[in-house]
Amino acid sequence: MTETTLRETNLHRVTSVLLATDADWLFDEVSAALAEPDTTVSRITEGRDVSEAVSQIAPDLVLLDLQIGTKGGVASCIDLRHDIAMGRSKPTKVLMLLDRDADRWIARQADADGWLIKPLDSFRLRRAALACIAGESVFEGETVADPAATVSDPADAGTAPDAPAEAV
Repeated sequence: MTETTLRETNLHRVTSVLLATDADWLFDEVSAALAEPDTTVSRITEGRDVSEAVSQIAPDLVLLDLQIGTKGGVASCIDLRHDIAMGRSKPTKVLMLLDRDADRWIARQADADGWLIKPLDSFRLRRAALACIAGESVFEGETVADPAATVSDPADAGTAPDAPAEAV
């Protein structure tokens, strides 16, 4: 079996996933989708605990529910990115779990490595987790830009450089 095949089908290199959610059903769904003998899915129920948990657990992937207790996924992602930039935390992949398509803009502003839009299913969740860990971006609902069609001057395109891509 090739390395690519293993990555596509199995989380053999993932030992730790941190999920920040206060929804029991989401924890159950994520745990089932990422179930492997050597994979641990840890859960915190408050967004304010994300940075400390990342420092303690050093997860391979952080999954942030958009709506988490007293501090949501966006603020948690921004804080985690600040911690990484300041050297207080190691670089960590973050996959956000969005409530609706319109939340893509705010997830992009938070610098998430990717996102999925609920409702989730185990196939999409597993595939996105594997891709994020492998260093790929997973932006559900976004079109893939053609590098040859890139416009160097935003004034020529008539849009700002970080304008959201159209939904697929």
